[in-house]
Order: sequence, then C-alpha cells, then structure tokens
Amino acid sequence: MQNYKDLKVWEKAHQFTLMVYDTSKLFPKEEIYGLTNQLRRAASSIPANIAEGCGKSSNPDFAKCLNISLGSANEAEYFILLAKDLSYMNVEKFDMLYKQINVIKAMLIGLIAKVRP
Repeated sequence: MQNYKDLKVWEKAHQFTLMVYDTSKLFPKEEIYGLTNQLRRAASSIPANIAEGCGKSSNPDFAKCLNISLGSANEAEYFILLAKDLSYMNVEKFDMLYKQINVIKAMLIGLIAKVRP
C-alpha cells in the first residue's frame, strides 16, 4: 500500500480533472447530462482509480486499477476531441488538455509496466 498523493501521475490526473471541470462549465446547458457529465466522469475516474489501486495489497490488483485509469484516460481524450469538434471549447484549450491527457497516459503505461508481474 502506498499514498496515492505521492504519485506524480495522480497529481497530474487530479490537475487534469480540475481543468476539465473548469472548462466544461462553459459547455451548453443542454449538455449537462450528456457530454459534460461523461467528460467529467471519465476525467475524475483517472485519479480515483489510481487512488483505489494504491489501497490494494498486491501489484496485480494495483495494475488492474491503473489499467482502468488508462481506459478512462482514453475515454476522456475522445470526449475532449468531441467537445472541440462541437465547438464547445477553443483549439487552445483543447491543445492544452490533449497534451496533458497524453502525458498522463504515457505515465500510466510506464507505471503499469513497472508493477505488472
């Protein structure tokens, strides 16, 4: 067991989630139960599953949670692309979020490789 707050990938995922919440405030109100909700859930799932994995007692269990985080990161990446294509966010905001999510994905892949048996 380890403290999830000590992991750089958790910190980056948490910051990404905060940025997603801030950015999605500007989405159309009719998207509150659609894209806004889906993007926020995918983003917050990334650090939440990292935190859950840190509470597991074995590396395979930790790796499983990290894989779930990676899936959520891919989902969030798609949702930010969709939001940009629907003109819910500008290209600059998209580029920032897109770069950040890809850094997180790379870090997750590296961490999964380290803990996988």
